[in-house]
Amino acid sequence: MRLYIKYMVSLRCKLIVKEELRKLGLDYTALELGMVEVREDLSAKQHDQLKTNLFQSGLELMDDKKSILIEKIKNLITEMIHYSVKLPTINYSDYISEKLGYDYTYLSNIFSQVKGITIQQFIILHKIEKVKELLLYNELTLTEISYQLHYSSVAHLSNQFKKITGFSPSFYKRLKQKRKSNLEDL
Repeated sequence: MRLYIKYMVSLRCKLIVKEELRKLGLDYTALELGMVEVREDLSAKQHDQLKTNLFQSGLELMDDKKSILIEKIKNLITEMIHYSVKLPTINYSDYISEKLGYDYTYLSNIFSQVKGITIQQFIILHKIEKVKELLLYNELTLTEISYQLHYSSVAHLSNQFKKITGFSPSFYKRLKQKRKSNLEDL
């Protein structure tokens, strides 16, 4: 039986789900961001208890098919940008459609209706968060970050970064370094 869990976006969330399943004596065969597959069907009591326990940890057991599909899209994008070693070489729309087995136009329309932004805007927001993370680690140049995240150029990345954050990537990096040095002076 597959269960879909909203807000399950990190390894910490996976640990919480594992622990809640253990408490209820439930075995699982698969555990991914946003989804867990348990060996046996849950009783109504187990379902309600799991739902309550997950909710207390900031997670939500989902029953609505549209919400489940939205969560699958969000988790696929999160996993693709933040946890994959390498981004897909095909268009994101083709990748998402292929992975979820739905027409991209259908997915895009549902996502926009429910979330109020397009899938492309959601991808851009996550890519900018990844850029921030990579800038803070200070291991890659802006050119390397641009290449890794499939931007057409450093200028394109910089323009998108400034549009979303209000800062240029170099100013953002200096701002973080200044904040760090101020904390070290305390």
